[in-house]
Amino acid sequence: MDHSILKTLTHVEGRAMTDVPANHVSLRMDNVQLVIAVKRGQRPSIVHWGRALAHSAPEEFEVLSTRQWAFGGPTEDVAPSLSNELGAGLGGPSGLLAHRDGGDWASFLRVEQVEMVTAQHVRIHCRDKNVGLGVTYDVALGPDHAALSITISVKNEGDAALFIAWAPVMAMPLDERLSRVWGVTGRWAHEFEVQEIGAHRGTYLRENKAGRTSHDNFPGLIALAPFTHETAGPCAGFHLGWSGNNRVRIDRHTDGRSFVQMGELFFPGEMKLDAGEVYRSPTLYAVWSDTGLNTLSQSFHRVLRQDILDGRSRAKPRLVHYNTWEAVYFDHGEDKSMALADRAAAVGAERFVLDDGWFGGRRSDRAGLGDWTVSSAVYPNGLHPLVDHVRSLGMEFGIWFEPEMVNPDSDLYRQHPDWVLNARGVEQVPFREQYTLDLTRPEVSAYLFDAIDAIVKDYRVDYIKWDMNRDSTHPGGMDQRPVIHRQTHAVYSLMDRLRRAHPELEIESCASGGARADFGILRYTDRVWTSDNNDALDRQRIQRGASYFFPPDVLGSHVGPKRCHITGRMFDMEFRAATAMLGHMGMELDLSEETDADLDVLRRAIALYKAHRALIHSGDLYRLEASDYLNMVGVVAKDQSAALFSCAKVEGHSTTLPGRIRFAGLAPDKHYLTRLIWPTHPPSVTAPSIVEAADLCGDGTVFRGEALVHFGIQLPLMHPNSCLLYHLESVEG
Repeated sequence: MDHSILKTLTHVEGRAMTDVPANHVSLRMDNVQLVIAVKRGQRPSIVHWGRALAHSAPEEFEVLSTRQWAFGGPTEDVAPSLSNELGAGLGGPSGLLAHRDGGDWASFLRVEQVEMVTAQHVRIHCRDKNVGLGVTYDVALGPDHAALSITISVKNEGDAALFIAWAPVMAMPLDERLSRVWGVTGRWAHEFEVQEIGAHRGTYLRENKAGRTSHDNFPGLIALAPFTHETAGPCAGFHLGWSGNNRVRIDRHTDGRSFVQMGELFFPGEMKLDAGEVYRSPTLYAVWSDTGLNTLSQSFHRVLRQDILDGRSRAKPRLVHYNTWEAVYFDHGEDKSMALADRAAAVGAERFVLDDGWFGGRRSDRAGLGDWTVSSAVYPNGLHPLVDHVRSLGMEFGIWFEPEMVNPDSDLYRQHPDWVLNARGVEQVPFREQYTLDLTRPEVSAYLFDAIDAIVKDYRVDYIKWDMNRDSTHPGGMDQRPVIHRQTHAVYSLMDRLRRAHPELEIESCASGGARADFGILRYTDRVWTSDNNDALDRQRIQRGASYFFPPDVLGSHVGPKRCHITGRMFDMEFRAATAMLGHMGMELDLSEETDADLDVLRRAIALYKAHRALIHSGDLYRLEASDYLNMVGVVAKDQSAALFSCAKVEGHSTTLPGRIRFAGLAPDKHYLTRLIWPTHPPSVTAPSIVEAADLCGDGTVFRGEALVHFGIQLPLMHPNSCLLYHLESVEG
């Protein structure tokens, strides 16, 4: 940062400061730096984003990035800006697109005022007086995580209505070395699939209009160099913290420049601003790393833990769940639920969650949504006997809701068929025999709050599993204008109102699994349900993909039944339990169908999770570089005093023996007592092996951190679908 700015800021810390006497603003944290040109009367632009350059001035960057004109183009180079608005004439796809009934479309934004809110937070006010448009950029670099948090506000300063067609939060320039793109796609039960796009010219585009974050178009991407991997190389990550419709794109222009744009995807005419009205964008989170993908992910994890998640849930251990869904589906009953609670408590569950089927006429997924009263047909005594029994076993009580939806076969729909989102004259897309309620209607949100609040109060509910099981394909509101922007904020408001009314209440975001997992929903919830798929082998991949943006403590990860009902595959309890441990652990199976031996294994796994969850949920996550037949992920304590690494063999290998594995994140000069703490028996197919040589299943052996990181440790020969947990603890030399 310019020394004159820094000197002034030391006297006004915590107070907004206007008219900063400089042409550039520099935000810096650790080894990351953002430099923005903010000269009054000129277009604002990013001069540098990447490695912190402590001995260089912004003016040097501008000279070094000088571009000349070329034949076939403008005789002066057209510089980009923070929004690449249409009026500037920059080649390639534009950023901000707004108009007044086809007029006032050529916006050209100039800097009017700059506020240094803090030394790490700048607010840039821009205006186009010609078209009557004001845009404010809020850009902050986290004090502890080096992640940028960016929002924009667009104000209609004219007399006539202004329509916004596209308002990306910011057009972020990409380092030309970052030629690869990792997008995140998937489907139901196969979420968080990382898809690589190689070097290209043109546009990489993903659009989501599901009305939720979606299974297939997660609003995040990573750009990386050809040589970048988990522990080395430059990369940049982006995530739009928004739970509604969105657009994600990278445009690689023919002039060699590349830009990332992320923002809300608006339906036609959806974002209309009357005179004086302001549109405020979701937050774009952007991370730069010079040292590989692990560093990038750790920054995303820190911004979520420190700036987004509610402090009350961060201070509380992540309790072991027992969820009833795969044990009963819709076949509820008081005796059955009590018996499940007994079995769950016996293996170590700390929270009992009653899933779908407890209310109204909900005997299948074709009826009952919207009628949020306890069904006397399945719980003739209400839920009090079950809740009291759960609490007597030392567990919290949780319950399932799908508030935003209604079945046509329900009392609510028969009374209020006009309460659903729709497009006049257009048939609803068939989707699970349910429609989306219009939460922008005050009476709908009020009804839902009262109904949920009554259940929470009556049964002292500790936890809500909040589901959303369909896309909102025709989101027309009362006046038939599209309303997903307002609908998404209405969902946030309803959740916020419930949490304010019940300060200890925790909420899980579920949407047919991982279709609503983003930093926006996590401002109002405490974890996400990663996937409906509890197949342990699939979960190894799903959880690794999710870890690029989300830390283990918010990823619901459950031990499923021996035979997965989605894939039909079967796994032993040791593999199922180990897979669930490096997340927010829970269970979702009929415990009466498990053998006594498997229940004993499960009990030990839960005890192990409890012993190490403080480390799992606060440490830095590392994904290790390993052969394709392995999935290696671990967490290392902030002070490098301890670590826990999971090594899953997900398929066979072509060599006679597996190779060595190399850990990451350890202090090179520390001594680490290294042990295998899972499985419950020596895992090697033949003996003796490294397990016996280093007494890994016994007292263990002490190794230097640098030896474990750079030389590595030999893997024992083991069967596919096996998972080892290594525990490393710093000891005196």
